[in-house]
Amino acid sequence: MEGIWRKMRSKQREEERQRKEDEEAKKRAEDEAKKKKVLSNMGAHFGGFLAKAEQRRGKKQTAREIKKMTLAERRKPLAIDNLKEDGLRERAKEMWQWIYQLESEKFDLTEKMKRQKYEINVLLNRIQHAQKFKKGHGKGKVGGCWK
Repeated sequence: MEGIWRKMRSKQREEERQRKEDEEAKKRAEDEAKKKKVLSNMGAHFGGFLAKAEQRRGKKQTAREIKKMTLAERRKPLAIDNLKEDGLRERAKEMWQWIYQLESEKFDLTEKMKRQKYEINVLLNRIQHAQKFKKGHGKGKVGGCWK
């Protein structure tokens, strides 16, 4: 009789353990789904979100860490294992177009930055020139290191 009770108790314990594992797995799956949904909703702004989250924690990121995060976010998987020659050519063409697009964006941004630096220098020179002819010159110096 006692053997039957032991079997029933062990069976109940096993069922309880299995039920808890199933609930935990379901909860993890729901959490993952929520995370994926939040990340997909953030889209391109996810980098900004990560930066803000790091700031809230008080950790300052180095330039290298920021670069790693950005590259990891942009990096696409190759997925060339099962491709034939034509598929590889097509994949190479896609990657070349992606690089071309990134290089053109980089060029545009560097030109924009050069133009902005030039405009800042022109405006600082105007301010300094205007302050020369102002009464009480030397007070309220405006400017900075914009090189």
